[in-house]
Amino acid sequence: MANTAHLVRRQSSRDLNPQRSLDRLEMKEMRGRLMVVENGSNSSCSYGATNAAFEDTSPNTKLKSSNSSKRGSHDQGKVFKPECAEEERESWDSKLTFLLATVGYAVGLGNVWRFPYLAQKNGGGAFLIPYFVMLAVEGIPIFYLELAIGQRLRKGAIGVWSQVSPFLSGIGISSAVVSFNVALYYNTIIAWCLFYFVQSFQSELPWSECPKVYFPNSSYIEEPECTVSSPTQYFWYRTTLLVSKDIDNPESFNWKIALALVIAWILVYMCMIKGIASSGKVVYVTATFPYIVLIIFFFRGITLKGAGDGLMHLFTPKWHTILDPVVWLEAGTQIFFSLGLAFGGLIAFSSYNPVNNNCYRDALMVSMTNCFTSMFAGIVVFSIIGFKATMTYEKCLEDRNATAFALGIFDLAKLPVCDLQKELDNSASGTGLAFIIFTEAINQFPGAQFWSVLFFLMLFTLGIDSQFGTLEGVVTSIVDMKLFPNLRKEILTGVICLTCCLLSLGFAHGAGSYIFVLFDNFSGNFPLLIIALFECIAVSYVYGLKRFADDIEMMTGSRPGLYWLICWKYLSPLAMISILIASFVEIAVDGSGYDAWVASLGITERHGWPTWAIVLIIFLVCASILWIPGIAICRLFGIVIIEDDEKAWFPANDLKDFHGIMPHEVTTAEKLLFCIRDDGSEGLCCPTGGTYDEDEDN
Repeated sequence: MANTAHLVRRQSSRDLNPQRSLDRLEMKEMRGRLMVVENGSNSSCSYGATNAAFEDTSPNTKLKSSNSSKRGSHDQGKVFKPECAEEERESWDSKLTFLLATVGYAVGLGNVWRFPYLAQKNGGGAFLIPYFVMLAVEGIPIFYLELAIGQRLRKGAIGVWSQVSPFLSGIGISSAVVSFNVALYYNTIIAWCLFYFVQSFQSELPWSECPKVYFPNSSYIEEPECTVSSPTQYFWYRTTLLVSKDIDNPESFNWKIALALVIAWILVYMCMIKGIASSGKVVYVTATFPYIVLIIFFFRGITLKGAGDGLMHLFTPKWHTILDPVVWLEAGTQIFFSLGLAFGGLIAFSSYNPVNNNCYRDALMVSMTNCFTSMFAGIVVFSIIGFKATMTYEKCLEDRNATAFALGIFDLAKLPVCDLQKELDNSASGTGLAFIIFTEAINQFPGAQFWSVLFFLMLFTLGIDSQFGTLEGVVTSIVDMKLFPNLRKEILTGVICLTCCLLSLGFAHGAGSYIFVLFDNFSGNFPLLIIALFECIAVSYVYGLKRFADDIEMMTGSRPGLYWLICWKYLSPLAMISILIASFVEIAVDGSGYDAWVASLGITERHGWPTWAIVLIIFLVCASILWIPGIAICRLFGIVIIEDDEKAWFPANDLKDFHGIMPHEVTTAEKLLFCIRDDGSEGLCCPTGGTYDEDEDN
C-alpha cells in the first residue's frame, strides 16, 4: 500500500499540469488502497519498461501469473479490462478509424506517381522481386517495430526514445525535425493540386491548347514557347509555377500558389484542430476517396485504345535488371518512403491505441494494402499512358503520311520516325507524371473536365491525410514532452501550422519549384534512413530484443517469430546501411542537380546546385541527424536537454493474466543468434541507459 501511495505521489510531482487537484490525487491513492484490500496486493498496473524494476513483485501477482494456463489470446467475446484506468490520453474512436488513418498516412502521392515510373524503368515485372524482398526485409519489420513501440510506451517519438534511454532522445527530436521539414514542402504539392482542381471547372481545360498572342490588327499566333513544348508543359511551367530560368533568379512572386498554400494550411489545421478526434473523422473521406477514384479510372483506363500496350510495357519482365544494384537501391528507397517510416507519425498514431491492440496484424494489413495500392495505381496509370502513347503514335503516323503525300516523298526513311515504344518510355515520375503526362492524356478524354476534377481531388486527398500523419508526429512529440504545458493542443497545432505556412511561402516564386526539388531530395531521404537505423539499434541493442518480444506478447497474446527478431537486429539495419552507402556512391558518381526550364527550347536542362544550395542541403541534413549524437554527448557530460521521467501506463500483469502468458524460456536459437542468456539478459547489450534502473521504482 505504501508503494502504491509513493508511486502516485511521485508521478504527481513530475506532472507539469497545474490543474491536477489534490482531491484527484487522493482519489487515486484511495483507489489503490481499495485494490489492495480486494486483491491482497499492490495494483497490477505497471509503469515504464517491463524489466525487474517495473515488474509487479507482490506475492499475489506472482501466483496469478504462474498459475495461469496458456488460454488462447483471442478468446471470443472476452474483453480486456485493466484494474486501473489509463492516464488521460486521447484515443481512437474505433479500430476502423485507426486503420483508415494509418492507411491514409502510408498511402500517399508516391504510390501513384513514383511506383509506376520505377517499375517501368527498372525491369517491369522483374522489379516486383526486389520490391517485395525489400518489403519483407526492411518495410514491414520497421513498420511493425514503430507500431509496437508506440503502443507499448504510449508517447510520441521524442517520449518513446527518451523512455528507451535518455541517451537516445535525439532520435525522437530528429524525427520531429524531419517531419517539420517535409511538411513544409509537402503542402506545396497539395497547393498545386488545389490550383489545378479549381482550374478544372472551366468550360475548356486551360492546358488543352496553347494560349494566343494577339496583335494590334486583331491577328494572333499561338504562344511560341508553348508550340515548341506542349500545352500541358507550358501551363505547368509558365502559368502554374511562373518558373524562372534557374534557382538563382526567383524573378516574380507567385501570388496564385501563395494563396493556394494559405488555403491548404487552413484546411490542414481545420482537420487537425481537435487532434485525432477531428482528423479521425476526416480520414473516412480522405482515405477511402482515392480508392473510389482509382477504381473509376481503372474501368475507364482498361477500356481505352492502347491500354494493353501500356500494361504490357509496365509488367513485361526484363530479368537482367535484377543484377543491377541500382534497381535494388530504388526498390528499397521506394518501400521505405512509401510506408512513411521514421517520421514519428506511426509511433504517434499507435500510442493512441488500446494496450491490447494487435499491432502485428495492423502492420501486415497496412503494409500490404500500401503495396497492392501501388501496383493497382500502376495498372491505372499505365493503361492511361498506353492510351496517350497510342494517340500520339497514330497522330505521328497520320502527319507522316500526309507529309509524304503532299511532298510526293516515297522514301519513308527520309521522314520522321514514329515509335510506339519510345512514346511509352516517355513517362515520368512525380510532378511530371501528374501535371504533364496525365493531364495530356485527360485532354483526350470525352468530358475531360470531369476526369480532371476527379484526378486532382484524388491527389489532394492522397496528400492531405499523409500530411496529417507527418504533422501529428511533430505535435504529439511536443505535447507529450510538455514543452508548453499551459498551451492547449489546438492552439499549439495552430502555431505550428502558421509557422509552416509562413515558411512554405518560400516555394511560391519563380525558383520555388527548384527549392522544392532540393527539399524533396535531401530533407527526408538520408535523415530518415539514419533515424530508422538508430531505431533498430535502440530496440535491438539498448531496449533488448527479449524485452521487446515480451512486450509484444503481452499486448497481442502472440510472441513475434524468430524472423522478425533477425530483421530488427541484423537484416533491416544491413539493408538501410546498404541503401545509404549506395546512395552516397550514386551522388558521388553521377552528381546531383535539378532540371531547369529552358523557355526558348521548351525543354528542361540539367543544372548543378549552386554553392548556397549545397550549404542549404548540408544544413537540412545536419539539422535533422545531429540531434542523435548531440543529445547523447550532452547526456554523457550531465547536460539534460530532454527530461522525461514520467513512466508510461502499461498494465503488464493484467495483460499477462488476460492472455494467460507463461514466462518465456530462452530457446537455443535465441541464445546463438542474439546472445540472450538463460536469465533473460542479452550479451553485448546495455538495456538500461539510466531510465530503468532507478531503485526507488522497485
